[in-house]
Amino acid sequence: MTDPAIGLDPVTRLNPSIKRALNDILGGSAASVLTVTFGLSYALLIFTGPLSPYLSYGIAATFISSAVLAAVIGMGSSLPFAVAAPDSSIAAVTGILAASLVERIQAANLSAPLLSPVLITLGLSTVLTGIVLCGLGLTRMGRAIRYVPYPVIGGFLGATGLLIVMGAIRVITDHPVQFATLLRFTNGVTLSELGAACAMALVLYLAWHRSRSPFGLPIILVGGMLTAHLAFWITGISAEEARALGWTFQPPPPATFMLPWHTDDLANYPWSAVPDLLGNVVAVIFVAASSTLFNTTGIEVAVHREANLERELNVTGAANILTGALTGYAGCVSVSRSILNFSSGGRGRLSGLTVAAMSLLMLAVAPELLGFMPKFVLGGLLLYLGADQLHKWLIESRKRLSKLEYLSLLAIIAIIVAWGFVPGILIGVVIGCATFAFSAARVESIKYSFDGSEYRSSLDRSRDDQKVLLAHGGKIRGLNLQSYLFFGSANRLYQHVKQLLQERPECRYLLFDFKLVTGVDSSAAYSFAQIKRSAHDLGVELILVHLSATAEKVLRSSDFVGEGVTIVPELDHALEWCENELIAQHQELAQEEANLRDWFTGILDSEDDADELIRRCQRLEVEAGEAIVRAGDPADSMHFILDGRVGIMIPAEDDRTTRVRSLGRYTTIGEMGLVSQTPRSATIQAEVDSVLYVLNTHQFDAIRNEDPALSHKLLTYFVSVMAERLTFANRTIAVLRR
Repeated sequence: MTDPAIGLDPVTRLNPSIKRALNDILGGSAASVLTVTFGLSYALLIFTGPLSPYLSYGIAATFISSAVLAAVIGMGSSLPFAVAAPDSSIAAVTGILAASLVERIQAANLSAPLLSPVLITLGLSTVLTGIVLCGLGLTRMGRAIRYVPYPVIGGFLGATGLLIVMGAIRVITDHPVQFATLLRFTNGVTLSELGAACAMALVLYLAWHRSRSPFGLPIILVGGMLTAHLAFWITGISAEEARALGWTFQPPPPATFMLPWHTDDLANYPWSAVPDLLGNVVAVIFVAASSTLFNTTGIEVAVHREANLERELNVTGAANILTGALTGYAGCVSVSRSILNFSSGGRGRLSGLTVAAMSLLMLAVAPELLGFMPKFVLGGLLLYLGADQLHKWLIESRKRLSKLEYLSLLAIIAIIVAWGFVPGILIGVVIGCATFAFSAARVESIKYSFDGSEYRSSLDRSRDDQKVLLAHGGKIRGLNLQSYLFFGSANRLYQHVKQLLQERPECRYLLFDFKLVTGVDSSAAYSFAQIKRSAHDLGVELILVHLSATAEKVLRSSDFVGEGVTIVPELDHALEWCENELIAQHQELAQEEANLRDWFTGILDSEDDADELIRRCQRLEVEAGEAIVRAGDPADSMHFILDGRVGIMIPAEDDRTTRVRSLGRYTTIGEMGLVSQTPRSATIQAEVDSVLYVLNTHQFDAIRNEDPALSHKLLTYFVSVMAERLTFANRTIAVLRR
């Protein structure tokens, strides 16, 4: 027996295969329980009201859809254990589509047939859904639905849950939920039916919602059915009386399968109603596509298996095309049934085939079962499903959404219920985009800021240069930008820069680091143009770092990139350039201050007095043509001209001015007015770019009070200057008198 050739190897090799097959059948059987139970409720949800007499066809359509979807998706899915079937959300919008068609047919002709048009509509919408799903899979555009704002998806599914609840009420009472029918719900029997259905939904929530046992749901439903019949027996109500009072369903005939693709059926179809139905068809396609994507993702997260999203779309599309050809309605992979199958041990494709076989078996059993089923039992199941979805999107989503997003979700639900799915989706997308724009605009576009005294380039510098940067590095300001810059965030950036330049008037170089910026739109370019104007008015140079080619193209379109704006590839090189400019300017200022000290020392015969006067003066740069003072202004200051040339201008004929004197470097103007406090008699204008030092009245008075010796020297200098000018004037007059 120890010889390997004599052992039970063939049997041993078969045992794992048999075990896997048994696990697949067991898991598929458990999932079939949910498929059968939900399938009955979906048939009632769609074939209600005027379509109630055709419920047997609805049952056939439901379980044919369940069988085809389970078999095709089970055999082709990238998740071998996946179980597919009609979905509650898809069934709800399909019911809306069928009800809309019936409403339009009866509005035109009350005696017109309903069954063939409804089956044709279900089949065509399902085939179209399958074609769109295949298109999304083949073109890899399926992931685009994930760009739909989350509140739009939530509002859509929340509205679907509300429609399921409204459909459940119609199944229970045979009355649609409308303002015109509200009085019918005051009837005692109707209220009793609704109360019993609510109680059933509560039992489902308390007993099955948390456990999710595969056999818990049928046990509860059978228990509810037995309790109802026991109550009928105790109160002396017969089965016929219960049906007459509306407590139980009329027993439908055996499930009937019909293909309405005959020439007569197609010729009699109300094609004129198709434009009015397009919105509901789009809703079916949208729900089927989103349910396929989200359910697949949910299964991936739950079982830690990766799915091929494009393959799922293609397989689901093919399954829906075949289902539509058999006049079924759309469906997709189911999260609850797939996870239940996986938890029960199902790992292979036999699970889907088991669900398909059980669905076909229900074509013979379902009508007899439905004849004994009280309305409030299946109606309570629908109420539970709708309320569960409403709770998920109205209550639980509040924790995940901001207040603005949650309000938009509620608005989308209201729009869909009031006006339909297409307006709800379109308006919802607009609301979602506006909400996103508002939220994104609140995101700070500046990650951090710095100045040149605390953050420098990597270049090692001498101690003298380091002292300059430590003392004057605040003239370099940097802003590290982030995220996507558009009209909202860019305007906030402009306001920040505007305030920064007001609070830091010493700033001369402003760096923008675009390294973390993901994009710039044309409206943001306008805000940067505003930044450029504000910076130019204050003499601030703008430096752009890590600017992408795309962003540069956008900014150039608004004439932002140009004079006064420098582009540097790296931040370190940009800082080095600014530091070099700052050091060079400081060296020029140091030389300028030395020249000013030498001049003042020559005037006052004292370096200490020169330093004190320099301390009292304020430096002023003027451009050529710029007016320094105007005739008639108060004489509240005098000017020491260190560099450049200014002209003294007086009015002439024809609104022109005439220069009567020109003053160059190391001369003064305004000293006579400063002493006499008389208004200015002429306009003083810079003829070239000039540098002046201004001594105002307050500083001159302070010198007279605090340093009389310096004040005496200044007055002596003023007298000597006026004497020289008087002598020059006398010589000029003497020449003119010759």
